[in-house]
Amino acid sequence: MEDYQLGVVESRFADLVWEREPLTTRELAQLCGERLHWKRTTTYSVLKKLCEKGLFKMENRMVTALVSRAEYQAYRSERFVAEAFQGSLPAFVLAFGSRRKLSQEEVAELQKIIDSFQE
Repeated sequence: MEDYQLGVVESRFADLVWEREPLTTRELAQLCGERLHWKRTTTYSVLKKLCEKGLFKMENRMVTALVSRAEYQAYRSERFVAEAFQGSLPAFVLAFGSRRKLSQEEVAELQKIIDSFQE
């Protein structure tokens, strides 16, 4: 998988596509004009860039995602843990939890997730 790293502006754009796909390029340009205050040319430039990265596809003036938001978030999370914590998820959780107390609900939810991974 290609390194899908999006900047803040690209992330906002990607969120618009993920929320409404499939959509026409015209609908996307209008939406970006309303939400991001972009000109049509800016929308098409960013779309082209993200299509080249393999995140989206534009075919017959229709824009669709090749990578879902969930897939993108999972990939970026894996990369972060690999780079910042040498791939250790427990080290990440320990670092996260050392600065912020987890609520009982969060602990219970995490426990359910851990239990679902066990055989």
